[in-house]
Amino acid sequence: MNIEKRFTLVLLLLLPFLTVQASEIKKTSDFTLSKIQVVPIKDTQADRQYELYIKLPEGYTNNKGKDKDKRYPVIYFTDALWHIELLSGSAEYLMEDAILVGISWQKDINKDLKRDVGVYVSRFRDYSVIQSNTPERQAKYQFGQASNHLDFIRNDVIKMIEKNYRTDPNRRTYFGYSAGGLFGAYILMAQPDTFKNYILGSPALKGDIPFLSKLGKNAALKVKTLNTNVFITYGSLEKEAGKYIEEFITLLKNKNDKSLSIKHPVIEGSHQSAFPLTGVTGITWLSNLQNKENK
Repeated sequence: MNIEKRFTLVLLLLLPFLTVQASEIKKTSDFTLSKIQVVPIKDTQADRQYELYIKLPEGYTNNKGKDKDKRYPVIYFTDALWHIELLSGSAEYLMEDAILVGISWQKDINKDLKRDVGVYVSRFRDYSVIQSNTPERQAKYQFGQASNHLDFIRNDVIKMIEKNYRTDPNRRTYFGYSAGGLFGAYILMAQPDTFKNYILGSPALKGDIPFLSKLGKNAALKVKTLNTNVFITYGSLEKEAGKYIEEFITLLKNKNDKSLSIKHPVIEGSHQSAFPLTGVTGITWLSNLQNKENK
């Protein structure tokens, strides 16, 4: 990577930490990212509305001759609104040929719940694998519907993307952070063939590992060979979370599957400050994998 690109990438990492006084800025319009398509999509099973944030690589529409049928790897990620800027910038410099597909939170969710909790409230339901022991919390948030959300991704999201874009189904990647990382761990354990590569940043695994280790016949621990690559990490200051993540890594390693590749660095910092480097190092890891496959 040349000096100019390195400098730009450093600025990308610093952007979330640079602040200015609101009084110094005159707002003219809502911020939008160029090259991002926002496409509505319905969860046909649960009758819920979502959006996909889709970014195509620079040369996608300009391919000619022998490249006109070129197939592209796809990076799917949850918490689309939070992650699109970091992953878009990282892929722009580190993995130029990837298609990005961000999956939004539910758009048509109860207005009172959205007002009381936030626009992201559906993530508590969609990314969690077990129900709450507190009846009131369970009634409010409907925890434990990760299996339903995975069905949505497999049956609606991936099928729509692969029908309408020139993708390589053998090079799908999932990226998720925190609760999104937990959801990714669930996908890996429940339906490992959904993605070839998994980037799991600081997955919120507390209390979930016993459940993940006892999934059905198609689960990761029961399939003979996974043929999967996993990048899993957490912040050095995440002492409690780190214990559960290390336990999960040990669970995977004890499978003794030579087709399963696991990379698990520890990122300097807290749960919040480890996120930018998790995104950049995760995409770097993925880029290196793709380069090895292309040789």
